Amino acid sequence: MGIFGFSFRKQRALPWPKTTEGGLVSPALLKTSLYDNMDVEITINMLTAYGFPTDKKWRRKTHEVDIFVPETMLEEAVSLLEAEVVDENTAVLPPREEYEKWRNSPALSDIERLELESIACDEKEIESRFFAPLSFGTAGLRGTMALGTNRVNVHIIRHVTQAFSEIILERGAAERGTVICYDCRNNSRLFAEAAASVFAGNGIRVGMFEDMRPTPQLSFVIRRYGCAAGINITASHNTKEYNGYKAYWSDGAQLPPGEADLVAKRMASLDMFGGIKSADFMESLKSGGTVLMGAETDDIFLDTVLAEAPNPGTVSAVADRFTVVYTPFHGTGRELVPRALTRLGLRNIHTVEEQMIPDGNFSTVTSPNPELPESFKLAEKLAKQKNADIIIGTDPDTDRIAVLARSGGGYAHISGHKTGVLLLDYIITSKKNAGALPENAVALKTIVTTEMARLVAESHGVLMIDTFTGFKFMAERKNELEAAGAGHVIFAYEESYGYMIGDYVRDKDAVTAAVLITEMAAWYLGRGMTLLDALDSLYEKYGYHGEETVSLVMPGIDGLHDMKNLMSALRVDPPRNIKKTAVVSRRDYLP
Repeated sequence: MGIFGFSFRKQRALPWPKTTEGGLVSPALLKTSLYDNMDVEITINMLTAYGFPTDKKWRRKTHEVDIFVPETMLEEAVSLLEAEVVDENTAVLPPREEYEKWRNSPALSDIERLELESIACDEKEIESRFFAPLSFGTAGLRGTMALGTNRVNVHIIRHVTQAFSEIILERGAAERGTVICYDCRNNSRLFAEAAASVFAGNGIRVGMFEDMRPTPQLSFVIRRYGCAAGINITASHNTKEYNGYKAYWSDGAQLPPGEADLVAKRMASLDMFGGIKSADFMESLKSGGTVLMGAETDDIFLDTVLAEAPNPGTVSAVADRFTVVYTPFHGTGRELVPRALTRLGLRNIHTVEEQMIPDGNFSTVTSPNPELPESFKLAEKLAKQKNADIIIGTDPDTDRIAVLARSGGGYAHISGHKTGVLLLDYIITSKKNAGALPENAVALKTIVTTEMARLVAESHGVLMIDTFTGFKFMAERKNELEAAGAGHVIFAYEESYGYMIGDYVRDKDAVTAAVLITEMAAWYLGRGMTLLDALDSLYEKYGYHGEETVSLVMPGIDGLHDMKNLMSALRVDPPRNIKKTAVVSRRDYLP
């Protein structure tokens, strides 16, 4: 018999999560729960069985992380683990054996085989690439691109798509079809075609964008056309070495835990090379099994986005003295965002031409991440030349957006927290003035997003609800509230520059956000104010709120120990003061 072990990126002592009925979740759902709710990335490996202690708690220690099961649930935990056992043929092989399996597979091309032969004597590289498969969860999978089970490559894409196809088929949804979107990254088109071929090989209809498109457009199309599912080949704002696979369900949101768990289990039982059904991509296009989508979906999407602007005519009213600089950081926003802003009434829009060119190497920036002020060097240079009022930047898959406002002789980067507060106040105020604010209006934010947003919402009679980080939780909460008639969500956002507006997407949407940010800036300009002035006015009303994100890099085994000690210290001896300011309350989200 074998059991699943757990390998963690972050070091924490964690209890085994329970279901709402009080029972324990399955090991695969445990993995999803920890990743989604606690930001702990887990890889499930097949390990040799061992005896279970009979003392007060069951304990499994892997990479210095402990998972505990109460004595009263020990029997259930053992049963769950035994239920997760898969055939020995699907167990994870030692890295060298897995490497040789790949190296000798007839599925590899000559070029791919040469790549593996080039590392034949490098045990460290072999271990890195083949020690475990990439983990699939509600956020799909993501990793650096190369051959190997722990890398993103065409074989991994085919493998996960086969598993996803089988789940779709079991739901009887082949005719509803799937949608495939991809970004500007190296190999994204190749991976998209590989996924389309597998869907088609399984008899599932495929709609694939003819060229790279924004993530929110994928969510929109799934919902608009009633598709069964969708995928996006993207690694968002990661550096050039990365790519990924995001999976979406029929509501246009990323997969919920139950479906993600089913896909992960199916992947574990599928042979990497022998279990794949794949059609020829060009033949599928000829037969109509795969259809390319283009301008028609762009137009419908943009029409819907522009209808969300609450104050039509605002931009046109100041168009002769209002200037915007935009950069897509080489990504998918390069076509639709300028078109949307032009249709909004903007005349003076200047794009950073070097970054309008699709480039999977992101050669003009260190990182294509709009959260980083240093990514805007070229945009700021152009903005100064054009005397722009604001700068807007979207990440490569156009789900995140950042805005910079003119400040003296330069430009100030407005945080995701504060951009969301500005948008929330603008949306509520505009809807109120138009008599369009629902009686049961609700706004959503994540637990790590500024509490200033709650003050803004509640001062207008809008309920603010917190969710865990991730738009899948916001989409799920929106669906639940509206299905029960318990609230109408008018805005959702998180501090990491993601905003969801309207009812037509269930994910971060930088296209719609770009429209509303631009209109909002024009609205304030018409009143002689900048966005920074507007923010100051909100501070005067609700009090000053500040926040800062600090990234701590703790690599290797030593880093795991450091993280464990840090988290333990925070719980055992939490800070009583932060820079001479007293800590008045604490909340620990771990049970």
